[in-house]
Amino acid sequence: MTAYTVTHHTAYRYYHPVALCHNEARLLPRDDAPWQTAGESQTAIIPVPALSAERRDFFGNRVLYFAIQDIHQRLDVTVRTEVEVKPRPFAESSPSPPWDQVLKTLSQSADPGIIEARQYCLNSPFISRAPNLVEYARDSFPPRRPLLEASLDLIRRIHRDFAYDPEFTTVATPLQEVIKNRRGVCQDFAHLAIGCLRSLGLAARYVSGYLETLPPPGRPRLVGADASHAWLAAYLPGAGWAELDPTNDCMAGERHVILAWGRDYGDVVPLKGVMSGGGAHELEVSVDVAPHE
Repeated sequence: MTAYTVTHHTAYRYYHPVALCHNEARLLPRDDAPWQTAGESQTAIIPVPALSAERRDFFGNRVLYFAIQDIHQRLDVTVRTEVEVKPRPFAESSPSPPWDQVLKTLSQSADPGIIEARQYCLNSPFISRAPNLVEYARDSFPPRRPLLEASLDLIRRIHRDFAYDPEFTTVATPLQEVIKNRRGVCQDFAHLAIGCLRSLGLAARYVSGYLETLPPPGRPRLVGADASHAWLAAYLPGAGWAELDPTNDCMAGERHVILAWGRDYGDVVPLKGVMSGGGAHELEVSVDVAPHE
């Protein structure tokens, strides 16, 4: 088990005064995964909200709503949470049923868990099933290949074939542009792998969170130098969700801290809202995933 203090700081600087804003923050780590325990979060918002409340969204993510009614030109949101992460129940050698058998199970079973998983087989705002996704996935999914083995092969090919380029995409870049140019970031690679699995008829969901980054040998870790991260989880009937990280060509482990999950990035946006005024703005984000001694 690994324990962390996770600190996420977001700062908006507006060019013009904001008179009123309503916001939703998905910055509270999930506390319902058997391999992750999240303590109480300490939240600091400046200006101080006139009202705030926590709820669970459709996917069970923790959502903090807050409204600011004071005129302001800067918004600072800092969330600090103590999190403990245990090893996931899956390893690369874990057995899994053949992927084509899983297709039948997903379409025919009346098991409540499988019925719930079917929503992750469908198109979503950022991910649409497509023939070229089937074509790309086919090399990893020959008949009767175990689903986990095939999915691991898929993320290894994505890691090999696509370049990590933070300058190429934004959160709004279409998945087909990522495929055409063979470059993107963790969000894009997660969307791509999910699109491949869904295009074959399988269930996959988007996972947002944090990844503890390790400094070069002999160098101290830099506070605030970590980053938000994204990966995916593939559904294995009877076993659960196996988390896969195509950006790093690995399965999620104790260094992966889950924040939220959903159909795609649109379901787990860390901070979004509406406001009156403000005009253009500048955004600064820093993340610190500090392991306990």
